[in-house]
Amino acid sequence: MLYLDGSLGEGGGQVLRTALGLSLVTGTAFVIEKIRAGREQPGLKRQHLTAVLAAAEVGSAQVEGATLGSMRLAFKPKALRAGDYRFAIGTAGSTTLVLQTILPALLAADGPSTVELVGGTHNPMAPPFDFLQHAFAPVLHRMGASLGLQLRTHGFYPAGGGQWRATIAKAAWTPCELLTRQEKPQFRARIVLAKIPQHVGEREAATLRARLGLRGDEVTIEEVASVGPGNVVMLRLGFGAVTEVVSALGERSVRAEDVAAQVADEAGTLLAANVPVGEHLADQLLIPMALAGGGAFRTLPPSRHTTTNAQVIEQFLPVLFTMREDQRQPGSWVVSVRPR
Repeated sequence: MLYLDGSLGEGGGQVLRTALGLSLVTGTAFVIEKIRAGREQPGLKRQHLTAVLAAAEVGSAQVEGATLGSMRLAFKPKALRAGDYRFAIGTAGSTTLVLQTILPALLAADGPSTVELVGGTHNPMAPPFDFLQHAFAPVLHRMGASLGLQLRTHGFYPAGGGQWRATIAKAAWTPCELLTRQEKPQFRARIVLAKIPQHVGEREAATLRARLGLRGDEVTIEEVASVGPGNVVMLRLGFGAVTEVVSALGERSVRAEDVAAQVADEAGTLLAANVPVGEHLADQLLIPMALAGGGAFRTLPPSRHTTTNAQVIEQFLPVLFTMREDQRQPGSWVVSVRPR
């Protein structure tokens, strides 16, 4: 039985999600206290509770404390099971984070699985669906893991209602290194509007073209069906072996130009650092590389989110993470994992 402190590091939901996923993979029971103690509203919110219940279903687990607002949870998995699952958050909470929780387990299960998810698909402080599709899934494929993704309906805050499907097969893990990138990245910007005036997307596109020098054919504006209104600006940066996705969500009180500028600023930081892996992909790669037993990537200075995630992984798996700055390339860090 492991005992975890949910206020560790950045004190958010990642401690819980990583613990649930690796508990299922390893069969290790755990108790976590002070869940999301670092957040303004601590404890389990709807999306975190959905992740707990999803993990319990996948692992036939015994659970104590699975209630909204709970700051303590006991989780004891019994048997990991591949199969067909459907999880609905009931709010606009992030469905991508729910999948993140159970994905390591389903990649370890003896058989294929499908997961239907309903809720938010493009959320603040969570990877959007497009990130999973264009950045995360291709790297998993390189590492011997299969993740197929199909988006049916976009879901934005506060209405939610997005729907998508993941197809997962047992992984044959292979260590992977992502240390270099091609000199000239490829750009593809996608601006999504749902029940939002067309001029909003046009202003965002104009800002991206002006700030990043994008051509007209490198920016598309797409109107989509959704339960409620929403707007997201997403930029894919192709670095050869790796594709990064940078995104920002439109908000009622934020100018369209400022939304696009957020994307341009983040992309500019990534481009200037000459690294193939951005902050968000770096965080997502830790568990797969640990399960593969090794690997390394070059990235920006690791966030507290990333360092916290590494600390939790090391408590479940016999691996050791190393994060060091590359003195030859200021602003560039190498993150590696090896068996302990």
